[in-house]
Order: sequence, then C-alpha cells, then structure tokens
Amino acid sequence: MKSPFLRAISEFMYSRHYAKRTVDTYLYWIKIFIIHNKMKHPNDMGDVEVELFLTYLANDRNLSVKSQSIALNALVFLYRHFIRKPLAGNLTFNKSNKAPKLPVVLTKGEIVLLFQHLPPSFNLPVKMMYGSGLRVSEMLRLRMQDIDFDYYSVLIWQGKGNRNRRVTLAKELVPLIRNQMSVVEKYFESDLSNPSYSGVWLPNALTKKYSSASQQLGWHFLFPSHKLSVDPASGFIRRHHIDETTVRRAIKHAAKEANIGKSVSCHTLRHSFATHLLEAGADIRTVQEQLGHSDVRTTQIYTHVLNSGANGVISPLSRLG
Repeated sequence: MKSPFLRAISEFMYSRHYAKRTVDTYLYWIKIFIIHNKMKHPNDMGDVEVELFLTYLANDRNLSVKSQSIALNALVFLYRHFIRKPLAGNLTFNKSNKAPKLPVVLTKGEIVLLFQHLPPSFNLPVKMMYGSGLRVSEMLRLRMQDIDFDYYSVLIWQGKGNRNRRVTLAKELVPLIRNQMSVVEKYFESDLSNPSYSGVWLPNALTKKYSSASQQLGWHFLFPSHKLSVDPASGFIRRHHIDETTVRRAIKHAAKEANIGKSVSCHTLRHSFATHLLEAGADIRTVQEQLGHSDVRTTQIYTHVLNSGANGVISPLSRLG
C-alpha cells in the first residue's frame, strides 16, 4: 500500500479489530472516492463531494443498491471515525435502483461435474459450501470445534448480520472431515514447537474471555493455510485459513474445465443448495433457517428458479393442442 493516508486508515481499523475483509472493502471505496475527485484529500472535501460521488455510482456506474450502500458506509466511517468530521445525516443523492439478479443455480448433474474437476485440495471445502449452504466466508472461518459429528451439523458463529445458526452436515463428508482434522493436528503440533508462533487469530472479545484459546486445537481453522503469516493487526506470527481468492479461482477453473456454460461462483453453490432443498420438498422456513436469512422473502427468490417453472406456473404454450 503506497499511500500513507490509506496505510494510516488501515492501521487505524486494525487497531480497532475490524475484519480484514472490511478493511480491504472500505479502503477500496475510499481510494475510488479520492481518484474520482482528482486526488483531492478527503480533509478538503465533505458532504457535497460525497453526494456527487454516490450519485455518480448510481447514474454512471449503475451500481446495485448493495454496492452503493457499502460505498456510503465506507465514507461515513472515514469522516466520522478517522477524519472526525461526520457527514450530514440527510445526504441528498440519487439512489441506485438496479434490480438484483436472479440467482444462478446449477443442476445436480452440473454439481457432480464441478466436483469432478476440482483440485483435490479444494474438494472438501467446496463440497461443504454446497452440502451445508455456506457462504465462502463462513466456510473459511470454520474452527475444528464447529463440527458436530453426533448430530451431523455445523455450527456457524456470527454469520451475516452477526447471527449464529446450526446447519446440516452431509454424512458422506464425515471421513473427509476427519482426514482434514488429522492434517490440522499435524500443523498444530508443528506450530506449537515454533517459538515464534502466537496461536490462531481470535476476535478481540474471545481473546479476553479465553486467554489460552489461541493455543488450543479446537479453536484452529478447519482449512488452514499451508504456511504461517504475519497478522496485519498485531504483527504476530499465526496460521490463518486458506485464502478466499484461491477458492474462487478453483471453482471458476473447475466450471470452465467441466464446460458448464453458466457463470459459476462460490455463492452459486449456496443458491444451488437452497433450490435443491426446495425441489426435494423442504419447507421454505426450514431453508430460511439453514441459510440464516432474517426475512423469508429473501429465501423466496429460490422458488422462482425451480425446474417446474417460475413459481410452478405452467406456460399456456404447453396446453396448446
């Protein structure tokens, strides 16, 4: 990071225990805001420039409501917490009205093809995303102790909206998970013998509550990186989980190799999980709980992509002669 200003914001956020993903996202939008204003320093800008920028995102870049909202959050944070000149609470700008896309869903056959073309090292994490309906971030943050073999379930802590939930675990994945746990144990034994190792990363509240947890096997990530790294927030040597980018890249490559003509992403697996559950007769409220949606209307979008047609409506063309 070349900009001293952006580096200072990064250090400020890490010192207040913001997640790396949030730091990266906020820095991206702050950088775009500065570039859009011809490198003018945010100290010399305020409400007017922010309003014009947000309008530009809606009118010229045709951003979704969600993306425009994230950009606004980043700038509100910048001015309220870092620059300490809060923006007005009644900003006036054109709001995005780009309709959200319908979810891309793979057929069961396409899911099988995708699995067949995955590299062995990504086989289990991708199957867990589909088999349990996990977001990629939820899969990456899984700790050893989050797997419940007795009840064939996975515990998701502080998912989107800081909600906790318990989701299903496919019995077929149990041998693979136990094998993965053996890999984690070997890393754990090796790391403990390293005097520079400071334990696994934990949220600040947990560090205070469980002072020795970072050195316990149960708290270590189920899908650890193959190498140690420096924690950007503390400077300590830790073993983090595998990188999200490598998972996304592996799925994209597997879909291409399998000649799947759809745009396939990590979230496609979650969409497919929900749709296939509904196809199998699961109650929509059950699917809502599995996905962790706060509003059932969010889950209902999957009823629009079932094989029986949009909302099960039979086309009049099919009734001719």
